[in-house]
Amino acid sequence: MRPVADRLADLLGQFLDGPLPLRLRAWDGSEVGPADVPVVALRGPAALRRLLWQRNELGLAEAYVAGDIDVHGDLAQALGRAGRSVRDREVRRPGAAALAAAAVLAAGLGVAGPPPRRPEGRARLVGRPHSAARDRAAIGHHYDLSNEFYALLLDPATMAYSCAYWSRPADPSYGLAEAQTDKLELICDKLGLGRGDRLLDVGCGWGSLAVHAARERGARVTAVTLSAEQRDFVVLRAAREGVADLVDVQLRHWRDIDGGEYDAAATVEMGEHVGDREYARFAGLLRAVLRPEGRLLVQQMSRGATAPGGGRFIETYIAPDMHMRPLGRTADLLESAGLEVRSVESLREHYTRTIDAWRANLEDRWVEVEGLVGETTGRVWRLYLAGASLAFAEGRMGVDQFLAVNPTREGASGMHAAASPCIPSTRSARGARP
Repeated sequence: MRPVADRLADLLGQFLDGPLPLRLRAWDGSEVGPADVPVVALRGPAALRRLLWQRNELGLAEAYVAGDIDVHGDLAQALGRAGRSVRDREVRRPGAAALAAAAVLAAGLGVAGPPPRRPEGRARLVGRPHSAARDRAAIGHHYDLSNEFYALLLDPATMAYSCAYWSRPADPSYGLAEAQTDKLELICDKLGLGRGDRLLDVGCGWGSLAVHAARERGARVTAVTLSAEQRDFVVLRAAREGVADLVDVQLRHWRDIDGGEYDAAATVEMGEHVGDREYARFAGLLRAVLRPEGRLLVQQMSRGATAPGGGRFIETYIAPDMHMRPLGRTADLLESAGLEVRSVESLREHYTRTIDAWRANLEDRWVEVEGLVGETTGRVWRLYLAGASLAFAEGRMGVDQFLAVNPTREGASGMHAAASPCIPSTRSARGARP
């Protein structure tokens, strides 16, 4: 009998022209495909059975998550080679004869059978999209995995779960923690934060910006989150770092934020969870809470209109109800709310480097990750981070910092050309809190 790998190559050849982009290793140990590339190992017929029942991105992802497919070598590289192969070649729509041949090949490989059981970890949301209860469930699905898990993934110094700013990438002593700190400094500089300024941090995460702004700039921060685990973490963190008197952590939906006359507001990679229909209202609230000449910093991911949620795998397992839009559309929404957009800075390449640092942490701490969340969830995150790294590297996703201001009725911004908000200031000039 012919080796399974050769028969798999024949099966794929019914749909895709040209040589295989990756090396295939079948469950009988046979291999086919080019050398010196990542190896895709199929552990049994169930891998193909999943694709038979679910012939899309999600079926392939669940085959990996369930362990029916494994990749030996860099996962992002494997995804990139496979994706480019599909995009650059003609994917055939086989005729009746080719489909019959494919069916015979599949039957001989033992592919036929009932649909395999889906992996654990799918988001199960109910209710109206972006209602307070559903938003809380969506945020909980992603962020309440456990503080301990994110401590393994992120750098423990900042616990920042957003794109870092790699100002010295060639310096071997410069790593993720330093790049995240530089990002926090960049935000504080753009916002012009000084001692006593009031900052609203919408979607505060584990408190990286809130605590940094209080500790380094002496700002008085209101930090808002929908995650109870994050709220408890930030309260303890602010106390531990001696800024509990400056950081007020509130567990509430963004629509329930009250008060105003803030000197500055920031929302760092939280706007993706607002929803397309709600974003105009979100932008209006951000303007409403600012005093005249108050500044707003929005750091947010962008994507073309064809895949605003990030794809079926991300929407199912990682971030349900997520929505991204082209960069220009976000600028339009901010300006329609009455804000004046003063600068936009792309951090796309910075995000590839950031995610690769998280990927390295995940692999280096894999045994601990499995102990905390189990192998299936660990594989979900391994696939998610590899795909995200590739999406930013290939320009299919972006991330940008928007700096905006709430102008006075007379049009004054309080921002002068002689003091560009994008030029980092010295901490002594800002008067850091002792």
